[in-house]
Amino acid sequence: MKKLLVLGVGNILMMDEGAGVHAVHEFWKEKENYDESLVDFIDGGTFTQDIFYLFEGYEQVLVLDIVRAGHEPGTIYSLDEDDLVKNKKQILSLHDVDLLDSLDMARMRGHRPKLKVLGIEPDKIDWGTEMTPALVKAFPAFMNVARKHIEVLLK
Repeated sequence: MKKLLVLGVGNILMMDEGAGVHAVHEFWKEKENYDESLVDFIDGGTFTQDIFYLFEGYEQVLVLDIVRAGHEPGTIYSLDEDDLVKNKKQILSLHDVDLLDSLDMARMRGHRPKLKVLGIEPDKIDWGTEMTPALVKAFPAFMNVARKHIEVLLK
């Protein structure tokens, strides 16, 4: 079993909605910095419950996604699973229901990894393949926070 799955989710055809996927694509460019026996970086797209089987091979999952919580675009959020369950007003992109359901399905099959979500507040979700200027500006900070989370989760 590997220690960590970094899962980028979102739709890269919907501007800022694709931030998590863009982040995983950046990590692919840095793959030589990570021990492949410990961590995988996967583009989960708009993921559905069909990928729950992926979770079975990992101790922990770090999801990179957008989080709409009404703050300034580019605001970075670090959420544990308890934050998702307890805060009903927190809206984790369009993928939150699938994510929690997938974790429950993995548990039913015998192994449920620990979950951490790193999110960024979007500016605009509309048709387009580029992130908005606000997210482009905030993206390096998002990547740096993700790198720090990965470092801690791999210890």
